[in-house]
Amino acid sequence: MFKLRKDSHPLLAALAFAGIFAAAPALAGECPADKMKPNVREKVDYKPVGVTDVTLGSINLEKQPAAIRDRELRFRKLTIEPGGVVPWHSHDDRPALIYVQQGEIVEYASNCADPIVHKAGDIRPEMFGTSHWWKNLGKETVILYVGDIRKDPHDKHM
Repeated sequence: MFKLRKDSHPLLAALAFAGIFAAAPALAGECPADKMKPNVREKVDYKPVGVTDVTLGSINLEKQPAAIRDRELRFRKLTIEPGGVVPWHSHDDRPALIYVQQGEIVEYASNCADPIVHKAGDIRPEMFGTSHWWKNLGKETVILYVGDIRKDPHDKHM
């Protein structure tokens, strides 16, 4: 990391700040604006296939200074084998950030008419209004790291 001198030119400071974000991971593939429509994809009842979901750590947010009742911050690793399926689930009550560490996976979102491809290095925000399922159509195992805020610690949905 670098530091700017106090007498540095404001434009230099702005360029340095922009450079920090230019090096940040890319956002995941996104739905094209003309393909975004509410409830364009219906819920499917696929079961999990070839998916390993391991919780690496969690924090009870009620016991933290934020004091968010009945919420848990959780960090997980999902491994999806070729042909594997992460079943349909909603993020209306569980915001998350997904980091694709390895491979390529396809998302079928309720609010996008087209499938969305996510590649290694992508970050996918999942929030209110997002319901979807994912499938590994490739020949390589996909590894996802997931940070989410879960309300029900007994909820086994992905």
